[in-house]
Amino acid sequence: MNNEIKKDLVSNWFKLLQDAICDDITKLEKNNINFRSTIWQRSKTKDEGGGEYRIIQGGKIFEKVGVNFSKVYGKFPKKFQKNIPGASKDPRFWASGISIVMHMLNPNIPAMHFNTRYICTTHNWFGGGIDVTSSVKDNNEKNKFHTTLKKMCDRHDKKYYKKYKKWCDKYFYLPHRNEARGIGGIFFDYKKNNFEKDFMFVRDVGVTFQMIFNNIIKEKIKKKWTLKEKEMQYIKRGRYTEFNLLYDRGTKFGLQTGGNVEGILMSLPPIAKWK
Repeated sequence: MNNEIKKDLVSNWFKLLQDAICDDITKLEKNNINFRSTIWQRSKTKDEGGGEYRIIQGGKIFEKVGVNFSKVYGKFPKKFQKNIPGASKDPRFWASGISIVMHMLNPNIPAMHFNTRYICTTHNWFGGGIDVTSSVKDNNEKNKFHTTLKKMCDRHDKKYYKKYKKWCDKYFYLPHRNEARGIGGIFFDYKKNNFEKDFMFVRDVGVTFQMIFNNIIKEKIKKKWTLKEKEMQYIKRGRYTEFNLLYDRGTKFGLQTGGNVEGILMSLPPIAKWK
């Protein structure tokens, strides 16, 4: 299978997944609120791809949710080439991905994040993951979440869950706070051993995230919350913001490769607090 066919397969899947997840979100909101869609281009003067980001704010379930798809190509800036595998030999790249961040109105429902991507330089690889950030502690939810991820990983390789959970715990960590961003999940990058097997895993990650967020929301949507719990959520969102602006690879990659700023920063919560 040549690279162009691989690129088409992957980007088409990411776009289909964007549509499917947006449909689920709209149904959860009982069609009372619609996504605001923005289609963007990487360059105003030449064909370097682009994407679409969709946002809902002020829903009865989703205080803010962003679902971003992108397919971009061109050349990495010189200062960025040494940081990307294969780019120092040839600065040309192609990248496609889907990124989703959910900030919920009810603080009993955790913030949820998912992304998968495929990047091509002189090397080609997948990356991505799923993670959850709870404001109100719930060990039962945490256990079910990790059990679901382990079952999904085990369908592909018994070593994946332990490896990718450890990577997630290390990645989503705020060293200046000496604390984790959330309750973990899985995180993987530079996955390039076998395209067919890796792509199958990446698709399963997307479908599993779709199942996870639907199940968590349906289980907790009617649970009452207090102002104290809402304040806890605002403080946790502050930590979320710190991580995304200081450490997140996707944020840095997008901003340094001419991505759409609003789409990249859609991950930021609508309201956050510090004290």
